[in-house]
Amino acid sequence: MIKMLVTDLDGTFLRTDKTVSSRTKETFARCREAGIKIAYATARGSSAPAVAPPELFDGTITMNGALAKAGGEIIYSRLIPAGIARALLIACDKRGLKITSEYRDVHYTNFARPNDWTDVGYNWEITDLSRHDKDAEKIYTYDLTPDDRLFINRLLPDELYSVMSNDGILFIMHKDATKARAVAALATFWGIRPSEIVAFGDDLNDLDMLSFAGFGVAMRNGCAEAKRAADYICDANDNDGVAQWMEEHALCTE
Repeated sequence: MIKMLVTDLDGTFLRTDKTVSSRTKETFARCREAGIKIAYATARGSSAPAVAPPELFDGTITMNGALAKAGGEIIYSRLIPAGIARALLIACDKRGLKITSEYRDVHYTNFARPNDWTDVGYNWEITDLSRHDKDAEKIYTYDLTPDDRLFINRLLPDELYSVMSNDGILFIMHKDATKARAVAALATFWGIRPSEIVAFGDDLNDLDMLSFAGFGVAMRNGCAEAKRAADYICDANDNDGVAQWMEEHALCTE
């Protein structure tokens, strides 16, 4: 029996144009009526509620697992300490890389927000990173060459790890800030076993979550690694794959 549904947002719950279909909304409402807890797990921070209607979800996981909430209450939090974050930010800034540290809905950065990043949020502060003194929920950079990525990974202390998204953004988090750990924290809070969880994802940062859940479901539009990690492959995000799978496997009354 499925008692918890957790879904990635971009490329999974959201269609390519960042909308949510009426079918998905109706299916999620039916899941909640059936007693299934619903959460999303995303690399997004403050931009998540703008694309994921809050009324559809019982819990949220943001920053790739750095922060998990249930009903607004913080259940799990794993931040990058300020000193470790600052050393990494300074080194990347000196190399000329575009680098951002995100904390409490503010993006502290060394570059102007691109015009097409309309869903990132407007709390964007160009900052003297050498004086930055805040912890980080997530650090990210993009437009990297292979040498740049090697440079960053050599800088990372044991406390941190990095993962590259399909759209070329490199995320850096605390080693314990993973989607699987955050999902586990929410499940424990709700008294749900891993075997009772279904997780949907499409990208590299979903792999641990897909493996952790009793039912790991990769999107047809997902990367090859996600499909290998999953137990099932559902239809693409633009075809309401998540809703379709839930209708067939969790809500079917026949």
